[in-house]
Amino acid sequence: MHRRKFIRNSSLASLSLGTLWLSACENSPTGNTKQITQKPGSDAAFELEELTIVELQQRMKDGQYTSEAITKLYLDRIEAIDKNGTSLRSVIEVNPDALSIAKAMDEERKNGKLRGPLHGIPILIKDNIDSADKMETTAGSIALAGNRASKDAFIVSKLREAGAVLLGKTNLSEFANFRSSRSSSGWSSRGGQTKNPYQLERNPCGSSSGSGTAASANLCAAAIGTETDGSIICPSSINGLVGIKPTVGLWSRSGIIPISQTQDTAGPMTRTVADAAIVLGALAGIDASDAVTLESNGKIKPDYTQFLDANGLQGKRIGIVKEFMKGHEGVDELLKKSMELLKSKGAILVEVEVIEKFNKLGDAEFTLLKYEFKDGLNKYLASSNAKVKSLKEIIEFNKENEAKAMPFFKQEILESSEKLGGLDSKEYKEALSTSRDTSRKLLQSIMKEHSLDAICGPSYGPSWCTDLVNGDHFSGYGLSAPAAMAGYPHITVPMGMVHGLPIGLSFFSIAYQEASLITLAYAYEQASKHRVAPRFESGKQAV
Repeated sequence: MHRRKFIRNSSLASLSLGTLWLSACENSPTGNTKQITQKPGSDAAFELEELTIVELQQRMKDGQYTSEAITKLYLDRIEAIDKNGTSLRSVIEVNPDALSIAKAMDEERKNGKLRGPLHGIPILIKDNIDSADKMETTAGSIALAGNRASKDAFIVSKLREAGAVLLGKTNLSEFANFRSSRSSSGWSSRGGQTKNPYQLERNPCGSSSGSGTAASANLCAAAIGTETDGSIICPSSINGLVGIKPTVGLWSRSGIIPISQTQDTAGPMTRTVADAAIVLGALAGIDASDAVTLESNGKIKPDYTQFLDANGLQGKRIGIVKEFMKGHEGVDELLKKSMELLKSKGAILVEVEVIEKFNKLGDAEFTLLKYEFKDGLNKYLASSNAKVKSLKEIIEFNKENEAKAMPFFKQEILESSEKLGGLDSKEYKEALSTSRDTSRKLLQSIMKEHSLDAICGPSYGPSWCTDLVNGDHFSGYGLSAPAAMAGYPHITVPMGMVHGLPIGLSFFSIAYQEASLITLAYAYEQASKHRVAPRFESGKQAV
């Protein structure tokens, strides 16, 4: 979830400022480019680097590896790279039971039982997702320290059923970046500041910062993030990943610390489209505890990998977001090349105007989210094992522990949410109608008017220097809002690099079109191959 000031106030004029965020970060006194002594980006350093879920399965099938061995390699990698070495701070807690789970999956494999493509695969989940084990669920807040869930979130139970190894939990922007308008993405009072694995002084975006950094840095086979508006798409784009924000209702939200019942969803963050498709299908399902999932009945595909078609761009009509065709020159060049590639693969491109129409809905969206945040968080806390039982108590805890809870920025979003009434208020109902209903009509009308299969454009601009004093400095790009407000699906795939920083290309559409988006993204990915493993550079100057 991103700062509402960005969604409300960003304008096309701000695109020309994109180069400002490529200046050298101040906390690099020498300006020299350095790498840690152990090169995490080399095969000699880490034997599982960039291996896909399918490749890991094949190696377990061939007897080259066991799940236990793979899990141990990832745990060692986390200790060497995340906790020490570069100190990425992407993993907030490792699962003490990870190796025992892996051993159990190996025993099942030995006995001829395979649960599916995630059998024995180590996966990290964001620290706002309940797991009924020895790990805590805190949304990065020390106010929720000690909160051990009594029941798995629905998607965690699906992971366990699929045979995945729950490797640990990832750091995040505290309360999924719904605490302060001046926050730094990837910072939490429990986990500290997550770093960008490409250039360590730069920001990983958020709020699924740890999931983005960890998956990109090869600390896991795949990661799970959550999004209200941008929290999967932005960190996936900035960390060189494939990220899918599903249609709201495709994945259950029960057991996830909420912001918005209207916009919240979890989703996969992986290094390839194929891996994202595997995870997407494994965790989709109807949950009686989340009524919105009932809307997905009959719309869930049992296997999204069947839509991985390298020729899938042929004849597809794709709307290119006109407002993002001229901004930062580096991103412009990547988009130009991507458009040429899309056309060479048979796609029909149409220029469309999208951003300005949705910027006008920003105030209504923010109002909607504040109402739903208070309502949803109070309900979650009331039945949780956290010591604080309401938003009001969290606010008071933070004030009493200000030095640790709020050393850099405060909690004005928490406080303004607490002042609001319930979901029966007129203001809330009007905000819901304006934000969700209007955004759906807008997207549907654009898609229908131009007979589009998807809308496309740069996901986000280049990463900025992490600044705990002033907060985030977005470069002016940001394509998450339309699909987020509407609750529709969105996928980002690596589009290339600007000064060593990844940029993603977005495809989004109307409800339950994940299959068609996966086809488009996969065809683009296979034709472009822009994923680059991070090299953990430090003190890199702008060129």
